[in-house]
Parts: sequence; C-alpha cells; structure tokens
Amino acid sequence: MSTEPDPNPVPPGDRPAELPVLAAIDAEIQRLSLAVTASELHGGLCGWLAGGGAAVREWPAKVLADDAIPAPAADTPLDELRRASVAQLADRSFGFELLLPDPQAPLVDRSGALFDWCRGFLGAFGLAVGGRPKLSEESNEALFDLAKLAAAQPQEDGDDEDEAALVEIEEFVRVAAMLLHGDCVLAAEHRQRLN
Repeated sequence: MSTEPDPNPVPPGDRPAELPVLAAIDAEIQRLSLAVTASELHGGLCGWLAGGGAAVREWPAKVLADDAIPAPAADTPLDELRRASVAQLADRSFGFELLLPDPQAPLVDRSGALFDWCRGFLGAFGLAVGGRPKLSEESNEALFDLAKLAAAQPQEDGDDEDEAALVEIEEFVRVAAMLLHGDCVLAAEHRQRLN
C-alpha cells in the first residue's frame, strides 16, 4: 500500500474537479461498511487535508483511524473525492465545496449533514495537525465555531428565515475550512519556499 501523495491531483491549468455525487459516495460507504455519512466522510477528508495530512490514496484509513479500511482504487468515487477536494482546497478562486444533500432536500437532512460534515472535519483535522497547532486568531475562532456546529442537532422543520440561516452557516463552514487549510498548509508551503 503506497503512502505517496498524488503529485498531480488535477492536471495543471485545469479547473478543479467537481465532487462526485453524494449517492456515489453513499454507495461506497455501504460497500465498505463504514459507520459514517457521506458528508461526515468528506468533512473528515477536508479536515485531514486542512490539517496538513497527506493526500494519499488510502485516506479513508487515515481519516477514520482504521488501518483495516482498504485504499480506494483509482478513479472510483472515493478516489475522485480525494482528488477533487485536494484541488478545490488549493484553488485560489475559492472553488471549494462541501459534499451535502441537494438544496431541495428537507431542512432536517441538510442541517444534519452539515453538522456531520463539521464533526468529520474536526476529528480528522485533529488527527492531522496534532497537539497545539499554531493558528491565527481567526482560525482559532473558526475552529471553536466549527466545534459548536459539530455539537448541534438538526432542525426538524423551519421557515424561510431558517433556510437563509442554513445557507449562511454553510458558507461560514466553507470559508472556515479554507482558512484553516491556509494557516496549516498554504502558509507552511509558503514558508518552505522562502527558506
């Protein structure tokens, strides 16, 4: 099993790949008998990457801290999820997306998936970054807010105000993940280039 990162997750000059559809990730999760949702698994992958974890093919084993999970084969939905997520996090035009249910899905499903995403992100971020990461004040605040969201419960029903609030929270989570990736990965890469 190789632990080498994919040196070219997306061909240079191409737009970042799109995330696979949620149903394809759900099918892979069921096939592998993983005890996570698709959104939580994507959050875990993004947390792992944002914390400086390597973009290796066997990322599910790293993210879920279970060496028994096999590495996804090339060009399967889980491998595509890794490649797209790596590319999106590195995209300077902020093309990063969260793997969440369709906007037409019930509020309870969408809010629950968002909170699952945050739980996955936090767990894997902690695995990747270790003890006490050096974060900016903004990143520390973002991490604290993500922890509050990870502990939240989905809302059964809501009105237009609740729908608008969920959209704002999704945007906050997206920006928080990019901010943490910037602090832990992009800033470290920049410092290495300077030395």
